[in-house]
Amino acid sequence: MHTTQSWDFLGLDYYQQPSQQQGLLQKAKYGEDVIIGVIDSGIWPESQSFDDARYSPVPARWKGVCQDGLEWNATSCNRKIIGARWYSAGVSDEVLKRNYMSARDLSGHGTHVASTIAGGQVSNVSYKGGGLGAGVARGGAPRSRLGVYKVCWEGAGCDEAAILAAIDDAIDDGVDVLSLSLGGGAGVEIFGSLHAVLRGISVVFSGGNDGPVPSTVNNALPWVTTVAASTMDRSFPTLISLGNKEKLVGQSLHYNASVISNDFKVLVHARSCDVQTLTSSNVTGKIVLCYAPGEASVKPPRVALSDAIKLTVEAGAKGLIFAQNAANNLNDLNVCEGIMPCVLVDFEIAHRIASYWTRTGNPVVKVSPTVTVIGNRVSAPRVATSSSRGPNVAFPAILKPDVAAPGVGILAAIRDSYVLLSGTSMACPHVSAVTALIKSIHRDWSPAMIKSAIVTTSSLTDRFGMPIQAEGVPRKLADPFDFGGGHMNPERAVDPGLVYDVDAREYNKFLNCTLGLVDDCESYQLNLNLPSITVPDLKDNVTVMRSVTNVGPVEATYQAVFEAPAGVIMSVEPSVISFTQGGGSNTTFRVTLTAKQSVQGGYTFGSLTWSDGSTHSVRIPVVVRTVIQDFVADTS
Repeated sequence: MHTTQSWDFLGLDYYQQPSQQQGLLQKAKYGEDVIIGVIDSGIWPESQSFDDARYSPVPARWKGVCQDGLEWNATSCNRKIIGARWYSAGVSDEVLKRNYMSARDLSGHGTHVASTIAGGQVSNVSYKGGGLGAGVARGGAPRSRLGVYKVCWEGAGCDEAAILAAIDDAIDDGVDVLSLSLGGGAGVEIFGSLHAVLRGISVVFSGGNDGPVPSTVNNALPWVTTVAASTMDRSFPTLISLGNKEKLVGQSLHYNASVISNDFKVLVHARSCDVQTLTSSNVTGKIVLCYAPGEASVKPPRVALSDAIKLTVEAGAKGLIFAQNAANNLNDLNVCEGIMPCVLVDFEIAHRIASYWTRTGNPVVKVSPTVTVIGNRVSAPRVATSSSRGPNVAFPAILKPDVAAPGVGILAAIRDSYVLLSGTSMACPHVSAVTALIKSIHRDWSPAMIKSAIVTTSSLTDRFGMPIQAEGVPRKLADPFDFGGGHMNPERAVDPGLVYDVDAREYNKFLNCTLGLVDDCESYQLNLNLPSITVPDLKDNVTVMRSVTNVGPVEATYQAVFEAPAGVIMSVEPSVISFTQGGGSNTTFRVTLTAKQSVQGGYTFGSLTWSDGSTHSVRIPVVVRTVIQDFVADTS
C-alpha cells in the first residue's frame, strides 16, 4: 500500500517486523503527545486524517484554546486537533466575506500540510478517489497533536503581523515544533521566529518555489530549518499511442473515467498554442500537441502550461499533449480534470510526435488512462525544478536551504478528499514531522542540535548509489545551493554521533548584526556554529571556528575527512578529535581556507566529514567564493 509513498521512501516503516530492530517511528512512539503548531490557512477538522479515536486526553501542559468562528465551535477541536486560533486583523471585510471567519480551511493548503505532518492512518485512499496512488494515507508523526494557527486567507495571502501573533500564541500555548509552509520571497524574513527558538521550539520553514533560478531561497535565517523540495520514487506514466502503432510515454493525472475515450482522435500540432494558431488550426474535438522549443526561453514552463490549458479548453479541444524542457509539477494539470486528458512530455517525445504529424496525411492519437508506478523503476530523489535555490541574498555567509525532503506529488488531505500537491510547502511538513520524532526521543536537544542531526546525516546519493541530481535547464548534479546538506535520512538523523549546537542567545548577536548594532559582523557570521561553512568573499585566507558536541558513545574518536572546494586549499586542525569517559563532550576545531589564485570567481563546493570509521559519518557542506574586492559581481 503506497499512498503515503513519501514516508516509505524516507524509510519510516509504519509496521516493524518483530525480528527487526526498532526504527525511528517506533522509538518515538509515533510522535505520541508531541505538539506541532501549524501556521497556515487553517484545517478541515472533519477529515478522517484527524480522527481522535484511541487518543489519550490532551496533554496537561497544553495552554491553547479552540477559538469559535464561522462553521467552527469547541467541538471542532478534539484530542488530535487540540487547539485552533485565527487572525483576521488587517484583512479586508470583502476578503473575509469570501472566507470562513474561523480556523476552517478554505484553500486546503493548511489541511494538506497538517495531514502530512500528523495525519492518522486512513485506508483505501487515492487521488480524488480515482485510483491513482492508492493505498493507506498517514502523516510522519501520526500520534502527535496539532495546534492550528490560521494566518493565510484566500485573496489576501499571509499577513506578517498575523504570523508574528501566531508565533507568540504558539509559544505560550506550549507547542514543541512550529511548521510554516509560507514565505514572502527572497530577502523577506520573519525575524520574530527567533522568539520561539529562544524558548526551545524548533521552527521549520519552506524554502520557496521560485527555482531553478539562483538566489531565490526564502526564509533564510540561521535559526530555522529551511527545506528544499525533491521528488520521490513514484510517478504517473501515461501511454500515448500514435496511429502508426508507435507508443510513447508522458506524465499526467488522467484518471477521470468520464473523459477517457478508447478511440483515436485527430492530432493537431499547434506549436506554441497561442490564440491565433489554435483558431486557424480548428482543434475542436481533437488532441492538441503544444511544442515550441524556440519559445521555451521566453516563457517559464509553468506559465506556458497554464496558458496552453486555458486556450485549448476554450478552443474546444479534447486533449492536450504539452512539451516542456524541464520537469514540471503536476499541480497545474488539475485544471484539466473532468474536461480532457492533459499529458506532459519532454522535447524528445514531442519531436517524435511532431514528426509523425508532419509525415502522415491523417494523424491520430490515443491517450490511455494514467497508471501509478513506484519503487526502483523511478529515478529518485531529484531536487524539484521549482524548488528555490541559494545563494542566500540576505545573509551570504549563511547556507540555505538546509536540507531537501519529498515535495513533489504528495498525496494528503484536502477537505474530505485526498489530493496530490507539489512544492516546498509539501516538503516542509516532512522535516517538521521528523523534527518532532527526534524531539520525542531526545527531549533535551536544542533546536540547533535537531537541525544539525538532520543536516549532517543527509544523503548525497540515491538508492542506486548515484549522485542526486537537481532538475533545471539543464539537469545537473545537485550542490549545496540546491539541497543544503543533502536529502533527509530520518533513520540516520536520530543517531548522528556529533552535533553542531548553538546557544540560542548567539542568534541575538546575529540579529543585532543585521540591525547594525554590532561591529565585526562578518567574522561573527562566519563563526556562528552552523552545520555548514560558507565564505562568500575569500580574498586570501580565512580561519573559521566550529565546535561539535558528542551525543554518541562516551568513548569515541573521529577523523576529519575533507574535500576542498575547487581553487581552494583547505586544512582542519586538529584533524583527529577524541572523547573519553569523564572528559568533556564538546570540542572546538579550526578550518582554514586559502585561495589558490586571486580572481573574482563563482562559488565552488566541498565538504568536511567527521568519521568514527564505523557507525557515524557527520558531514557538512563547505561553500566558497573567491573575490578580489567586495561587492563586485561575477559578471563573466
